[in-house]
Amino acid sequence: MAPYSADPARTRGREFAQATSGARGPRSAFQRDRDRILHAISFRRLAGKAQVFVAPDGDHFRVRLTHSLEVSQIGRVLARSLSLDEDLAEALCLAHDIGHPPFGHSGEEALNASLAMRGGYDHNEHCLRTVMRLDSPYCDIPGLNLSWEVLEGLAKHNGPVVSPGWALAELNAGFPLDLTRWPSLEAQLAALADDIAYDNHDIDDGIRSGFLAFDDLLTLDFVADQWRAVEKSFPNAGREAQLRELVRSQIGMMVNDVIETTRANLAGIGSVEQVRGAGCALAAFSPAMATQERDLKAFLYQRLYHHPDQMRTAEMARMVVVRLFAAFDQEPTLMSESWHRRLPDGEPERARHIADFIAGMTDRYALGHYRRIFGETPEGLSNV
Repeated sequence: MAPYSADPARTRGREFAQATSGARGPRSAFQRDRDRILHAISFRRLAGKAQVFVAPDGDHFRVRLTHSLEVSQIGRVLARSLSLDEDLAEALCLAHDIGHPPFGHSGEEALNASLAMRGGYDHNEHCLRTVMRLDSPYCDIPGLNLSWEVLEGLAKHNGPVVSPGWALAELNAGFPLDLTRWPSLEAQLAALADDIAYDNHDIDDGIRSGFLAFDDLLTLDFVADQWRAVEKSFPNAGREAQLRELVRSQIGMMVNDVIETTRANLAGIGSVEQVRGAGCALAAFSPAMATQERDLKAFLYQRLYHHPDQMRTAEMARMVVVRLFAAFDQEPTLMSESWHRRLPDGEPERARHIADFIAGMTDRYALGHYRRIFGETPEGLSNV
């Protein structure tokens, strides 16, 4: 392992002490974390949560679970190539989207609005709230009790946190995560793996759905260059196979760029503490690739995420979550019995408990509750 790699033998530990006698196999602390995430109910629910499209009918569209698996594959390659801890990188990649509510960012916006006077809602912070408090498979402690390094990486998915929201502030007060410094290289690479995965796989889903026109995609010069190389290498292949080759080529180009750039940035770095104290991200795209990645992201926002049909679906999804929150607030017995029974009396805890219940729902589970309460399902909410 590289000297700047996170070392599971030197972990800062877990929030709650747990006996390791009788453990299932010889695993490092980070391997245990990965396995705890894989076995978690909150991880399994990602199979029913929207990635780009809400409650898609097609079997081939990505959801949060398949996206997280794809991110973990990219994250492991990056970590292995730089002699870092693959298990820590994989654990972070697998868990990074656990805090997403139903209907993706639309659901998040609705919960944030519903909690506007009670501190708001943020999916990154709710990820920590879920793995540290809500998803509790153990008899004697709350949460998954993940190692400090995994929690740090999840908290700083987008870099250091100067002004944490209420959820992260409460958790950090009980188990300080050194929020204002940069996280490990494994965490930095997990964030880049997330960008690489959804930048490219959303192209595939966007074209498959008909929301993206292939000719429009080729207005991006660096994508057009890759496409010409694919056509030259595989002139007799079908269009769908060529498209999948394009996506692989784009991912490979970005992965290699991150490896080369990060390796250069690590000159003179000899420890994890130097990584955390560097004052900037050391895992990064090159300036040229960073520009291309921003251009691709801007294209996807304009042509896919903000497509008129997508915006109409997003508005309906927000309406579903807002009305569910109002219904549970007015009549808490509409929630599942276990959640209703534990509902706090005072605010803001009461409203946050209701938001926790909604945030754990899959798209279809939320729609099922909506149908039972209001006697109808918003027509056309699934947009593919």
